[in-house]
Amino acid sequence: MSALAPEILFLENGDRLTRKEFERRYHAMPRLKKAELIEGTVFMPSPLHFERHARPHALVMGWLATYWAATPGVELADNATLRLDADNEFQPDALLRLPENAGGTSRISRDDYLEGAPELIVEVASTSASHDLHDKRKVYRRNGVREYLVWLVREKRLLWLVLEDDEYQPLQPGADGLWRSRIFPGLVLNGPALLNGDLARVLADQQCCLGSEEHRRFVETLQRTANE
Repeated sequence: MSALAPEILFLENGDRLTRKEFERRYHAMPRLKKAELIEGTVFMPSPLHFERHARPHALVMGWLATYWAATPGVELADNATLRLDADNEFQPDALLRLPENAGGTSRISRDDYLEGAPELIVEVASTSASHDLHDKRKVYRRNGVREYLVWLVREKRLLWLVLEDDEYQPLQPGADGLWRSRIFPGLVLNGPALLNGDLARVLADQQCCLGSEEHRRFVETLQRTANE
């Protein structure tokens, strides 16, 4: 007589688990939409508010999708499971990544999950007291995520961080008030317009920079590496 299969316990907030056990329990809960393992501890967010999360998230995706559509070779993901190290598995709200043949530092695993550090991660957080700006920020820095944008919704503030000498430093807007990514040429953000929910203005400013010489050369480089 064969031994009975071990019972699979459900995930609970605050559980201390290995990443392997976290994934085993997560897979046993197909109706669960989001759970993260942060420094070995399970975090399961409460249902998402419309104004505090869902709407800002949609605005971010609209902005990034515009860049993605005009930049073949760059990859965009929404809430993708991201394996960072043995104690951390996140689902960032949005990310942009470069393929490995173009110098990207993340990869798609055999079981179709993302592993390693994407070049840009965006998180929507309620306040600066959230995990996004503390524990997760430390993990992203340690794993080499080169740009990290956090939208602090209640505080009506955006923080765009860039990795310099293994530390995050705030990115400063240019003379025209636009933030410009250091990793993705042509990716720009009108922060005040985004905070005001003015997606039309955000996209208009983004669209203007998609015709720049810098962006055109970047696209050519991506296409060349894809054919090598």
